[in-house]
Amino acid sequence: MTINTIFFKDLYPNTNSTYPEDEIGDACIPNISPIERQKRLNFGVRQLIRTLVILAVMIALGLNHFWRLPLLFMFWAAGTGFFQAFDKT
Repeated sequence: MTINTIFFKDLYPNTNSTYPEDEIGDACIPNISPIERQKRLNFGVRQLIRTLVILAVMIALGLNHFWRLPLLFMFWAAGTGFFQAFDKT
């Protein structure tokens, strides 16, 4: 017969101690510079504008709906640029 025993490091933590969860501020340290964030934001904006222009032309020409499906990847790239700029990743 085996006995499984679990040992906890600190069952009753000291309430006066400082834990990382108690820190105030950003949850993570940005790993890109403000200049690089600006570049990624500019890319996202330019990509979104290009995609919307292409979509407007496709709608104006009355192309089949399936021809619009590849625009998903262009919207995705624009969204990634925005995400990286605003989330500081």
